[in-house]
Amino acid sequence: MADPKTVVSWSGGKDAAYALLELGTDSVAELLTTISENGRSSMHGVRRELYEKRAESIGLPIRFVELPLACSNEEYESRMANVMAEYESRGIDRVAFADLYLEDIRRYREYRLEKTSIDGCWPVWNPNTEEQIESFLDAGFRATVVAVDDSLLDSSFVGRELDPAFLADLPRDIDPCGKNGEFHTFVRDGPIFDSSISVEDGKTVTREVGDGEFHYCDLR
Repeated sequence: MADPKTVVSWSGGKDAAYALLELGTDSVAELLTTISENGRSSMHGVRRELYEKRAESIGLPIRFVELPLACSNEEYESRMANVMAEYESRGIDRVAFADLYLEDIRRYREYRLEKTSIDGCWPVWNPNTEEQIESFLDAGFRATVVAVDDSLLDSSFVGRELDPAFLADLPRDIDPCGKNGEFHTFVRDGPIFDSSISVEDGKTVTREVGDGEFHYCDLR
């Protein structure tokens, strides 16, 4: 079998997990995620050790890019450019992203990769998010909602299982995949893992993010 030449941009959430299922782990060299210097993922607030446990269960190495707590876009781009340069030297062909339909984000990623020999890959690009969330649940994945945007959802949604009951409770104007940043998830079980992981919901923490606030479930 040829050496795997794909890296997956890995949030640990539902879309990244489904993208990895679509790609197949045999084609993937490693997972790539960003964490803040406090040891938690930049957007989801999940602890580094939980990512390590999930990667071990998948059977793939995971690469952490550490970012300052108050990270500028320039600093982020500089650190990611260094990672892409290393991937080029290793012969990585492409980086897979789990974006579903946000064209501006896809164009940004494509622009950043134009300066490299690495291609972008979008295995779950699908504007129909109702179909996407149904496919995710039908595949047997289980996920916990770990963060919600206070301006769009109240704190009662954080810490809940991502299941039909959760989806039924969402306001009608909220995307069922949360692709406008309404909520974020951490996948605990599913067909890409050798075993499930038991997590304990800690307290709900509210933090300022940009000009707004997010509610986080402190998984342990």
